[in-house]
Amino acid sequence: MLEEVKIRLRMSQADAHYGGNLVDGARMMSLFGDVATELLIRLDGDEGLFVAYDSVEFTAPVHAGDYIEATGKITRKGKTSRGMSFTAHKVIEANIDPVNPSAARVLEEPQLVARATGTCVVPLEKQRLNR
Repeated sequence: MLEEVKIRLRMSQADAHYGGNLVDGARMMSLFGDVATELLIRLDGDEGLFVAYDSVEFTAPVHAGDYIEATGKITRKGKTSRGMSFTAHKVIEANIDPVNPSAARVLEEPQLVARATGTCVVPLEKQRLNR
């Protein structure tokens, strides 16, 4: 339907919520929300509203210093609703050596850390593009 939208960013120390610098899974959902917003702006010219997640799955831990790439695409387009799917992959892993805490490595294969599906809505009166 629409090309994918991707964002990539580094998880900061402020993102660490649990022991061992573990990042809260809600941070991945926040990234999915940002991706959804960009998808809606590109499709409808409006940010719309994220109304529900249908499913959310966390598949691997994320730590402060890791680089995460969040991707989303529109899977269904109704009159006002848009179904979306999302994935988050770890592309760089940080803190791999306790003796050298600044050490990191680029992962040969990005590691899936979360996936989700959800629904967003853009009211007809807010849709500015593709009418």
